[in-house]
Amino acid sequence: MGGGHCLRPPLPPHPPPQGRAPEAPLWEEEIVLVPSLLTMFFLAQDSRDLRFPDPRLASPEGLVAVGGDLRPERLIAAYQRGIFPWFNDGQPVLWWSPEPRAVLFPDGVRVTRSLAKRLRNGGFQVTTDTCFRAVMEGCAAPRRDDPEGGTWIVGAMIESYCALHHLGLAHSIECWHAGELAGGLYGIALGRAFFGESMFSRVPDASKVALVHLARQLAAWEFHFIDCQLPTPHLASLGAVEMSRRDYLRRLKVALAAPDRIGRWRFDVGGGG
Repeated sequence: MGGGHCLRPPLPPHPPPQGRAPEAPLWEEEIVLVPSLLTMFFLAQDSRDLRFPDPRLASPEGLVAVGGDLRPERLIAAYQRGIFPWFNDGQPVLWWSPEPRAVLFPDGVRVTRSLAKRLRNGGFQVTTDTCFRAVMEGCAAPRRDDPEGGTWIVGAMIESYCALHHLGLAHSIECWHAGELAGGLYGIALGRAFFGESMFSRVPDASKVALVHLARQLAAWEFHFIDCQLPTPHLASLGAVEMSRRDYLRRLKVALAAPDRIGRWRFDVGGGG
């Protein structure tokens, strides 16, 4: 089985949380932040209150809040605020907003000569939204070069993101080779922002092929960026750049002003189906 790459590195250590529940809406410009007074926020499970703390109150590691649940409405509220869940099995839900942020612009994907050759002659077929759960499970599986693989993609997360897929907000890009699922990626689309979650390959370069097809289509649809969340050398090799949280949140606000592209996706550029 071929190697693959998560969009996220291993979870960083985080300080033991001690703090309070959020009391105010997110990132209002007039909020004055005092780093020495930062505290950890706890979210109530099954609460109707979907507010998150200002992401600028994150810990140095990027941890914003602890607790809550993975209901679709809470996930949507988190992504709209530049926050995403990331935790290992047995931990409470941990919510993050890293500094810096890794972002890939749709027209900025780096295609090497070897990858261009694979795109032309590699025998790959790319589809969209045909087997979302299988792509998530592929991302969650251990890899030969990374035994931990995407082990942060726990069962509850798979169910929650599948629910978002059924709502037409989460999407998978599948790469096929010789009739078998060779790799792919998945993420969430809100407005003109695509939040990439994870990618995997069972055949060399399959996830890169899927990413190139996604980027070409997102560029045609005038998406502003692909959020890659945490910087890694692998993402940098694909063209991802780092930006400050402030710049990211500013760009996110603009991207979210556009209408959502809801429903099952069909690619009309790059050969995707």
